[in-house]
Amino acid sequence: MVWKLAQSPKVKEIYVAPGNAGTAQIAHNLNIGSTDIASLAKIAREKRIELAVIGPEAPLADGIVDYFQGIDIPIFGSTKKATEIESSKVFAKELMQKYGIPCAQSTSFSTYAEAKEYIQRQTPPIVVKADGLAAGKGVTVADSIPQALDALATFMESRAFGAAGEKVVIEQCLSGKEMSAFAFTDATTVIPMVAACDYKRIYDGDQGPNTGGMGSYSPPHFITPTLAKTVKESIMEPAVKAMEKEKKPYKGVLYGGLMITTDGPKVLEFNARFGDPEAQVTLPLLKTDLVDIFLAVINGNLYQIDVEWSEDACVGVVMASAGYPGSYQTGLPISGLDNLDGDILVFHAGTKIGSEPGQVLTNGGRVLTVVASGRTLTEAREKVYNNISQIRFEGCHYRKDIAEIKG
Repeated sequence: MVWKLAQSPKVKEIYVAPGNAGTAQIAHNLNIGSTDIASLAKIAREKRIELAVIGPEAPLADGIVDYFQGIDIPIFGSTKKATEIESSKVFAKELMQKYGIPCAQSTSFSTYAEAKEYIQRQTPPIVVKADGLAAGKGVTVADSIPQALDALATFMESRAFGAAGEKVVIEQCLSGKEMSAFAFTDATTVIPMVAACDYKRIYDGDQGPNTGGMGSYSPPHFITPTLAKTVKESIMEPAVKAMEKEKKPYKGVLYGGLMITTDGPKVLEFNARFGDPEAQVTLPLLKTDLVDIFLAVINGNLYQIDVEWSEDACVGVVMASAGYPGSYQTGLPISGLDNLDGDILVFHAGTKIGSEPGQVLTNGGRVLTVVASGRTLTEAREKVYNNISQIRFEGCHYRKDIAEIKG
């Protein structure tokens, strides 16, 4: 988002909290945590910020949009109430069931004993979801009853994700093709973005534990104008209308994680923000000024904006630290960032600036996303994999099958 906002002729200065080695190249990093709302508001006033943009889900769920609105600083993002569509899977599921938005059949539980008894009567595969925010890791697709019970115990007994595991949703496992749908909305107008597909599992062939995302591509190779129309009219628009009826008007980016089943698209989850790593392959395709879109959402006149997209394809591959999504080492030097073709984009995630001039160090589980666009998906994919091996840090890992389309 920082990279895209920096392209706007309307933008003079950008401040990023907390930022990384990548944002430091095009903006001013601030040593403030993303959930330190009071400090963020203080610096926004001092710097006379004219537009605040919220990326991650935690500050949205904490009410940063409400806070900034209260001090008259224009802010792009969903309010605390509206963010419940992501921050509470129980709320989101009840909303979908109430308003007829297609989704998997499910039951919610607030006690471990009841949830355990229910699981023991089911036939695998079973999906177990922690109710609250869990950094993209609060979902287990269990292929056996013991695996489902283990996930349940992790969420509700061990409290691996804290209060997020106070309630759980247990739902049927849908089969089909997964797709991430996005839309800009000002609570009335809904303008779809290009869709994407992401890869959650750590290893090739969708093996290993879930991560926050190991790569993505846009647009999905299987999307058609008919499918895009169905997603907009049966899922995205009804969700925005439902939130309005629930007196939780939704403004911002609405993300729908979908399964395209033989019965049509069904919702796996909603998020109240751009997806990660999907944003890295969708925003490069956006031709319209992102600042114009954000301001139109805030001001409630999105209907006046013509949002245009490139017809190219875009592929992004995540480079992760050894051990991720478990424990991993940080502070490792990264080399090769200057050895790439001129049309390759490298978006930083878990990085920081080192003590030596020009030095970049690892500072997270998902470190970088290497991105390329092309006239076709195959062309974009080849560009990424022809360049990614030039980047090195100790123990780095990335999937070799992102955007590999079979059959």
